[in-house]
Amino acid sequence: MSTNHLFPFQFQFFGEYYHYHYIFETLAFIIGVRVYYYLKKGTVDPISDENRLWIMLGAMLGALIGSRFIAILETPGQLNHITFFTLYQSKTIVGGLLGGLFGVELIKKIIGVNIASGDLYVVPIIIALLIGRVGCFSMGIDEPTYGLPTTFFAGMDLGDGIKRHPIMLYEMLFLIILLMLFKFLKNKVMLNGDRFKLLMVLYFLFRFLIEFIKPYEPLFLNLSSIHWSAIFIVLYYYKFIIRTLKSAFTERTKEHG
Repeated sequence: MSTNHLFPFQFQFFGEYYHYHYIFETLAFIIGVRVYYYLKKGTVDPISDENRLWIMLGAMLGALIGSRFIAILETPGQLNHITFFTLYQSKTIVGGLLGGLFGVELIKKIIGVNIASGDLYVVPIIIALLIGRVGCFSMGIDEPTYGLPTTFFAGMDLGDGIKRHPIMLYEMLFLIILLMLFKFLKNKVMLNGDRFKLLMVLYFLFRFLIEFIKPYEPLFLNLSSIHWSAIFIVLYYYKFIIRTLKSAFTERTKEHG
């Protein structure tokens, strides 16, 4: 039984209690889209508005499928008991980003677009994630985004009387750092598409590491579906990672040369 009346955050409407999480999810989507269109105004987009619309549609459909697929794999022991309701309720942003990536690449092949299209979405994605994570944090232990019990100074009672790692607060801090990083890189010369690749690699590496301080069910080799999603992204972008590391090493060598 919960010993912390703060979690989950709820509001009353016509005698019924609702989670604030749903409000933050909606705000994340609306504000993310508005930020995208705001940033797009000052940018020369080599992709036509029609093709950009198709790409966004591919991203949304891919995210819808991917978020559910990876989420149900987070609890492999329950795969034999999946219902439409549990499938609908299950979702994870890792699967959303992974599915969105596949959706975009598929649509781009169909409509014949060969230009990298992700850079415009970097800041809107981070802002949407940040807002959404406030909602996840507000759920306490009512949503499986909490951490393992800990004696770490940041440990919090999220609703069950046990001090746990506040995973969502860690992620919010990480997302703020990402925003600062991409603001710093705003006027840096980078290849088209590299900002999006950098976001994906950094975010998935973070999720790979943070997963170890969360209770999770292993999918394969004692790693969860989140772990395997992160490994896939690192392998998918391995050429970008090698090129970036080589470039950073070369720059450092020149500075000390």
